[in-house]
Amino acid sequence: MTFRDLNLSTQLLNALDDLGFEIPTPIQEQAFSTVMSGKDVVGIAQTGTGKTYAYMLPILRMLKYSVQQNPRVLVLVPTRELVVQVVDEIEKLSTYINLRVTGVYGGTNINTQKQAVSEGLDIVVATPGRLYDLAVSRVLQLKSIQKIVIDEVDVMLDLGFRHQLMNIFDILPQQRQNIMFSATMTDEVDQMITEIFKNPKRISVAKSGTPLENIKQFGYKVPNFYTKVNLLEHLLSDKEVYHKTLIFVGYKKIADRLFEALENKYKEEICIIHSNKTQNYRLRSIEQFRKGENRILIATDVMARGLDIENVSQVINLDTPEYPENYMHRIGRTGRAEKEGVSFVLTTEQEQEYLEAIEGLMEMEIEKLPLPENVEISEQLTPEEQPKVKEIYNPHKRPNDDEAGAAFHEKSAKNSKVNLGGKYQREIKKKYKKPKTKGDKTFNLKHKKKKK
Repeated sequence: MTFRDLNLSTQLLNALDDLGFEIPTPIQEQAFSTVMSGKDVVGIAQTGTGKTYAYMLPILRMLKYSVQQNPRVLVLVPTRELVVQVVDEIEKLSTYINLRVTGVYGGTNINTQKQAVSEGLDIVVATPGRLYDLAVSRVLQLKSIQKIVIDEVDVMLDLGFRHQLMNIFDILPQQRQNIMFSATMTDEVDQMITEIFKNPKRISVAKSGTPLENIKQFGYKVPNFYTKVNLLEHLLSDKEVYHKTLIFVGYKKIADRLFEALENKYKEEICIIHSNKTQNYRLRSIEQFRKGENRILIATDVMARGLDIENVSQVINLDTPEYPENYMHRIGRTGRAEKEGVSFVLTTEQEQEYLEAIEGLMEMEIEKLPLPENVEISEQLTPEEQPKVKEIYNPHKRPNDDEAGAAFHEKSAKNSKVNLGGKYQREIKKKYKKPKTKGDKTFNLKHKKKKK
């Protein structure tokens, strides 16, 4: 099947021709008619299989020209980078369509986004937090939303967006089409589908956790962080093979530490993104990596969603992710659009159980490679890797104040009374009532006599 076999408009077909796309991916082929039907849809497919076009092509096919002020389509994504990327993809598809689309996200001036929204929209792409801020301020009206797309909902829930998502659902029109696409299905996601969706049509191209067959996976067993750095330097020294390498780490602190360790050697070849970097810095780093100005990009797990960069030669997992799904999203940054990809995972003894969980999810074993002979085994340890020394006895150490010592004694009954707070005050007011008027000092006395 080609895109011409789908019920696409001439404008969309021309845009796809400009992009050089002829054959839809399995998720794009299966989702088209289902989304067009207007039913709620839940799509599960591996990362890198074209989920953005899978929901956007049928939506654009049905979206009629309008000059109304309020948006009719809402796309929710977890990260700022993904907002920018989805807006860019929509603009490519709508080259020959008169369409108004904008992205809104936190970390930038909200007044600028308010101005863009006030000029009128057809499609708004947003992160949940900033969208809710604009909706509460009444600048962005959601009463005309006909379709809502939730992209990478499992990441939104991991990032703590559930409360904001539920608030957004409350202010959306009841009559709407709900569309959800993700690479993994978790219990929490399934619960949200049950609460929000109405008899959704489920599309599953491959079960959750199935790796792309075109990604070759390899693993190294490495004793510690600085030996991993030495291995990276050995691999990255081959500039022809490692011409566009994405390195994933779990935490911002480790990302900064790795960047400092590699910066002197690679200087202009390396860049880094994580949530502590400014929005401009992050977008500039991604753009430099995309264009090939930098051949090495260090990123954290949160950034794994939203990075759609063509021709990534390798993905290197500096650490082994604790959650197997994170590994799936990391390696999915290479081998995109059915091209060949390569991934490596570096595992310490402490991370071995994480590797076993990943292999269990994929139902396959990652091929292990021997550590190259010229890679030095470092004895330097990071603060997290250093063994914790337990003191047996230190007479000069201050004792734990929480422990009862020899001089401990129970409080006397008089001093053991506790502050009853508000309840105590209310009881006192009941017992000693205030006079109804300031001058009637005998009111309480008369009141007591009546009771008797």
